[in-house]
Amino acid sequence: MKAICFNFEIHQPFRLKRYRFFDIGRDHYYYDDFLNDDIFERIARQSYVPAAETILKMIDATEGRFKCSIAISGTAFEQFERYCSEFIDLLKRMADSGCVEFVAQPYAYSLASLTDPEEFADQVAATCSMLHNRLGVKPKIVRNTELIYFDDLAPQLVQMGFKGCLTEGAKHILGWKSPNYVYTAASAPKLKLLLRNAKLSDDIAYRFSDSSWPEFPLTADKYINWIASTPVEEQIVNIFLNMETFGDMQPATSGIFAFLEALPRFAAEHGIDFVTPSEAISKIKAVGELSVVHPISSADEARDTSAWLGNRLQHEAFDKLYSVAERVRKCNNRALKQDWQYLQTCDHFFYMSTKRKADGSMHALFSPYETPFAAFTNYMNVLADFLMRVEEEFPSKVDNEELNSLLLTIANQGNEIEALNKELSSMRKNIEQYNIEHRPAEKPAKKAEKPKADKTKAAKADKPAKAPAKKAEKKS
Repeated sequence: MKAICFNFEIHQPFRLKRYRFFDIGRDHYYYDDFLNDDIFERIARQSYVPAAETILKMIDATEGRFKCSIAISGTAFEQFERYCSEFIDLLKRMADSGCVEFVAQPYAYSLASLTDPEEFADQVAATCSMLHNRLGVKPKIVRNTELIYFDDLAPQLVQMGFKGCLTEGAKHILGWKSPNYVYTAASAPKLKLLLRNAKLSDDIAYRFSDSSWPEFPLTADKYINWIASTPVEEQIVNIFLNMETFGDMQPATSGIFAFLEALPRFAAEHGIDFVTPSEAISKIKAVGELSVVHPISSADEARDTSAWLGNRLQHEAFDKLYSVAERVRKCNNRALKQDWQYLQTCDHFFYMSTKRKADGSMHALFSPYETPFAAFTNYMNVLADFLMRVEEEFPSKVDNEELNSLLLTIANQGNEIEALNKELSSMRKNIEQYNIEHRPAEKPAKKAEKPKADKTKAAKADKPAKAPAKKAEKKS
């Protein structure tokens, strides 16, 4: 039986304010709160909230037969808490329904997997912790930033405890193969791979309301017919979309919400099910291994990482940012660590891309900057201030080996102090217990007695007083 696996991506960056050269060293707050608030509330109102409500309506209408998955970045979750807390309640309802699986991804939606495996693992773990604490779920499937995947990543994902990974069905990797199967990672056979069907996903994301498209208008029954007409042996069709496709990229007036809501009815007519990623990898047998030597992604026609690391500007910013990774991880400055995460978000590098729209890129459409060079200049000014703060925390004249030695010494001293404090606390308790056990028993207080009369004095008082003795007279 054929099945559809939906995954909806939710991510928003913390956009940077216009940061001048003269702000370096003077202003350590980098974010445009007004712009972030304005954009986030608009997209939440137009897209996230109505899309989530539509999904919940579909689950109820199908009595739980409609299923999907959601991946949400930590930076987006933080902004929901600030600007649209009602959406978190909708996420909780979806989690409680049992029909929506939550997929892990890097907290800051970063490119850490390309250069820093430790940072990548930390960020994915942070997202898992967030999902568990707020929604009560434990992800078993992972989706890297923009579906980035390569062979060296698979063993790490298995070691981190994941069963499956969502990635792009890139043509230059698949060749004659179809994305409509479950595959295993060549470098870690325990990891199952679900590949995005790029055509069917982009038909909704980019072509749905395009009146010049030969297939316009796209209706739910037409779309399901396309899926039903795929070869019988192709059991899974993976549709991975940004959630803002619904209501933002494709406005509500285009009929996108009605299209989404109608899909389960036509799917049922063709005997097509909806599954979560975990159900897909557990129910559908893998047909073979897939090797990806060089990183792939869902971006642009090239399906590589050139959207973020395709020119010298991007590489310079990227290399300088991650040059201090070890030092930031070892510091205890919470503000510095938070800025470190926010500055890693891939959007900042995306804005620096010099690709043109003719190349199939969408870079200028989402950028708040006039040009890629303006994006680069602004980011590097912010990064310069950030690096100065890192320098104050851990001077660059101290190399990494010496730094590790010093931090180890500090950690050992801290552990020794902690052990001594515990010992002191234990001794105090022992002394208190000893004092309690050896404290002399208190005698009961005696009742106050009436003063007794002195019998001797009383008896003497009762006798008649004797005449005073006469002095002996001298004999004459």
